Amino acid sequence: MFRHVKTSCTEDKLLTTELTKQECHFTWNMNKKDTNITDHLIKLEDNLDLGLGDKAGTARTHNSVAYVKYLLGSYKEALTNLKKSVELTKDFYGDNCDEKLIVTYGNFAWLHFHMTQYAECKSYLEKLKDIKEKNSAVSPSALHTQVLGEKAWALFKFSRKYYSRARECFKKALELEPEDGEWNAGYAIVLYRTETKCASLEDSSALKQLRRAMETNPDNDELKLLLALKLAEFKLFHEAEDLVERALEMSPDSPRVIRYVGKYLRNYGSVDRSISLLKRALDVSPNSAFIHHQLALCYKQKKEKFRKQPESQTFCHLSISHFEKAITLKSGFIIAMTQLAILYGEDGQIDQADEVFQTALFTAKEKMEGVQALNLYYGEFLQYRKRDKHQAIKYYKDCLKMNPGTLDGKKSAKNLRKIANKRLSYNINDTMAFEILEFIKQVTGKKQFTADGCEHLLESTSS
Repeated sequence: MFRHVKTSCTEDKLLTTELTKQECHFTWNMNKKDTNITDHLIKLEDNLDLGLGDKAGTARTHNSVAYVKYLLGSYKEALTNLKKSVELTKDFYGDNCDEKLIVTYGNFAWLHFHMTQYAECKSYLEKLKDIKEKNSAVSPSALHTQVLGEKAWALFKFSRKYYSRARECFKKALELEPEDGEWNAGYAIVLYRTETKCASLEDSSALKQLRRAMETNPDNDELKLLLALKLAEFKLFHEAEDLVERALEMSPDSPRVIRYVGKYLRNYGSVDRSISLLKRALDVSPNSAFIHHQLALCYKQKKEKFRKQPESQTFCHLSISHFEKAITLKSGFIIAMTQLAILYGEDGQIDQADEVFQTALFTAKEKMEGVQALNLYYGEFLQYRKRDKHQAIKYYKDCLKMNPGTLDGKKSAKNLRKIANKRLSYNINDTMAFEILEFIKQVTGKKQFTADGCEHLLESTSS
């Protein structure tokens, strides 16, 4: 039975001060508003159900699930997950592994505090004090590295907004323990996720780190596939395909491996083979939004290939059904929502497209993610599907204002010029056309027409 001990204001303050010094999920500034908490929980629980990773990785996942359960107000379930984390950690490392449990014990202390079980809270704080004192003389860097690595994984899995923080934690952990396989793998994966397109092979930090991670994790098939995808970006297909074959041979039934193989084949090989593999992965993991999304993209590609043939409609509807499933399973899946809305528009389902675009825009603004691209795509939908140029102009302008230097910004400017150009071809004194061109000039700083008049204007806007 838990003991509910009353504390004085002074004791409560001292307890809170001690708790804030701990390194754990409760002190890492992981805010509920920065993720879709329900989607995050589903993803974590899927990882547990599929048995992905070793016992140490599963223990970390139980820690993360515990924190999410706490955020959702399910304290008892949170406690159950923390106990499972301890059990798995001891199974993996042996009973004398307290230094591996610093984060878990910190979570225990915080959770008991929130449950007003102050005696238990103090007990875990005492345990943490003993562990740190015992290890400070033996291996302080190992203690610090363990916390950095766990913090990095927790941040990485919680929200895309925390990728840069996760990257820095992995980097610091590797400075202390450069040969550690887990931290090398984590650093490689977060670099792969955050790296923008590189001009050359030598410029890719992700590629270098993926090779390094492979040295410390030669049996990690997920790393093989991420490296294959990165190599394919630089057209090194021979090495990439060898890695794909090896990964598939070693892990033929792993949904995580199959989904990346499917992505590789869709982008660089056989779409039909990709569909076959992804369907197989779906049998094992039917609630994977990622796999449904990949299948939707495959069928979309086949729809475009057979554009002028009867099969095109079948592939369109198959693509739509998988996009729908993906956003049902993952409600904040902005990319899938956008792609579904575009496909609805192409299929003549205008009202459904408009509704999904509106939901995607609301979600994107809430998450502060992908808003500029959505303004462009919605503008194009309004212009070409709804035939509402007036509203389209508004969204093109919003897109351009956000960042005129991006591809989306430049495309919006081009679309605005075309609209202005078309209006001037009917009326050389069209006020709205001049207002649009003046707006582009103010935002981009580039002159849109000269004092010589419309002929020069039409030349400049048609380029």
